Amino acid sequence: MTRITLYSTRNCPHCRQAKAYLQNKGVRFQELDVQQNARAQKAFSRLGARGVPVIMVGETRIDGFDRKRLDQALAKVDRP
Repeated sequence: MTRITLYSTRNCPHCRQAKAYLQNKGVRFQELDVQQNARAQKAFSRLGARGVPVIMVGETRIDGFDRKRLDQALAKVDRP
């Protein structure tokens, strides 16, 4: 199964949209708050990302909440 990770912060409206979108589609994902979690911050830094949300669908990285790109990435993954 492909791992889906949402790097986010609590105050980010685009992060909340991405989270709600994934939940509404019934997608299982891990949310990592880069402000509250030191491990999440380190992983986020290794990505070289500049802002949230960053959504990792397997090896596919999506910066920002882009429904079209997210749907394309999700269409290619194995999910239960």
